[in-house]
Amino acid sequence: MTIVATSTSAFYERSRANMKDLRLKAESLQAQVGSGEKLSRSSDDPVAAARLRTLSRLEKLATIDTSNADRASADLSLADSAMSNMSTAIIRAQELATQAASTTLTDDQRAGIATELDEIQKDLLALANSRDSNGHALFGGESSGNAYEFDASGNATYIGTGNSQSLPIGDGQTMDSSMTGPQIFEFTDANGNTTDVMATIKALSEALKGGSTDPTGSANDALASLKSGLDTLSTAQTVVGTRLAWLDTVAERNTNLSELRANEKSDLGGVDMTEAIASLQETLTILQASQASFTKLAGLSLFNNLS
Repeated sequence: MTIVATSTSAFYERSRANMKDLRLKAESLQAQVGSGEKLSRSSDDPVAAARLRTLSRLEKLATIDTSNADRASADLSLADSAMSNMSTAIIRAQELATQAASTTLTDDQRAGIATELDEIQKDLLALANSRDSNGHALFGGESSGNAYEFDASGNATYIGTGNSQSLPIGDGQTMDSSMTGPQIFEFTDANGNTTDVMATIKALSEALKGGSTDPTGSANDALASLKSGLDTLSTAQTVVGTRLAWLDTVAERNTNLSELRANEKSDLGGVDMTEAIASLQETLTILQASQASFTKLAGLSLFNNLS
């Protein structure tokens, strides 16, 4: 009788254990199908879980780098547009200086040219005070206010910082999001003195208003300086264009790396839905069959008679 009782108890324990294992497997498969993730806890696969944490951390850092790169690209595009307008203004100043170099002009005609030069100087200052994507000074370095202002004598004075804001764009690389005013306006004139385009235009305007005994000579001198100023601006614009091209390369690289990380995450922690659903259906079928078999076997009269 003891042997029979022990066998009966073992049958029930074994059946309960088997069905419990099947239920746990079914629940695990249901969770995988619902979440799309293979691992529900780190202990399921410690190595894969550690790698998945690393990939998630890299993805978060990449998101920050991508945001910085997008901001740098937006600001550099704004700088490029502003410098194109500056170039147009300087070219117009060159045209006016060429006219002013003529010895046939009257004083009134020179005064009219001076008036337009004053407007060009104001336009250049307005462009120099353009705003970046955050509303800060585009050409003022790390300053949040204006890059230039007129002093009491009407001279355009730089009031920004010495360096542009630098943004990290990934892999230890940084990118200046613009250029400072002196980098795009300042140059060395024929006498070896450092000056800038706005100062050149102002000096020519004053000479044409009667501030020089030789306005024609002043206009010729201004032409040489304006050419140097335009060359400086063109060089700065080339630098900006090069940075924009590099940011395109960085964006493409970041996209490729993001796809590689996504594929690795899918391989490590992702669920093959077709396989998981098939396994779930199989497990549920086996569980149902086991429950039915247990119920049928447990109800046989043989057990009642042997007990």
